[in-house]
Amino acid sequence: MRAKSYKGLLQKYGPFTLLATVVLAVWELVVRLGAVPEFILPAPSSIGAALLEHRKLLIGVHLLATLQEVLTGFLLSILCGTLLGTGMFMFRPLEKALYPFLIISQTIPLIALSPIFIMWFGYTLWSKVAVVFLTAFFPVVVSTYDGLRSSGKGYSDLLLTMGASRWQVLAKTQAPLALPAFFSGLKLSVVYCVIGATIGEWLGGREGLGYFSRRMAGNLQSAEMFAAVILLSVMGILLFLAVAWIEVVILRRNGSAVL
Repeated sequence: MRAKSYKGLLQKYGPFTLLATVVLAVWELVVRLGAVPEFILPAPSSIGAALLEHRKLLIGVHLLATLQEVLTGFLLSILCGTLLGTGMFMFRPLEKALYPFLIISQTIPLIALSPIFIMWFGYTLWSKVAVVFLTAFFPVVVSTYDGLRSSGKGYSDLLLTMGASRWQVLAKTQAPLALPAFFSGLKLSVVYCVIGATIGEWLGGREGLGYFSRRMAGNLQSAEMFAAVILLSVMGILLFLAVAWIEVVILRRNGSAVL
């Protein structure tokens, strides 16, 4: 049984692990042979050493600051995005009035908006949370709205003919059936949150991995800058996996309830 499990893991992750190992080995070799200067592309071993040397500052200070911005903006985007997506689905005039504004909000570059948020909120947590929120809000609204729209019309019609109210139909069939689309939006949104927080810190911050990487880039300390980038990537992956795990748990429970 255990051998079968190892074989399954090997088949699933073996090709990726092998390719990643080859890429890292070639990367290290190219830099060590002097084909690329270290200040442009540091060797993986140098990045690992920088990560180890600055671990207390990177993880104890800057990682926590970025994580706080990401989680605050993500939770706000879930709350507001779900309410707005549901509201647009339930009330057509609201959808007609607000949907164009949502599209317009995504056409404005975040880099152009960040100085405005700094002017409004200063170099506080909330200027970065505003950038994160704006980045993550749109996928949540659209996935909620589209998920509800595509939820089983047959079930809804059946409940309506049995005398159920609109809100009962929403709670009993439409919301549960919209969950897969909703979680797809959340997985996209949580990754965008990390990007939004990094942009906010790059343009104006006093702490966070984006701020740290900008400072290191200015000093041509490439290994330290790459170390911060790797931590940002790991954070995005772990948050994505956490949302995916919550999705599996909720859909498993919800599946038995709906079907």
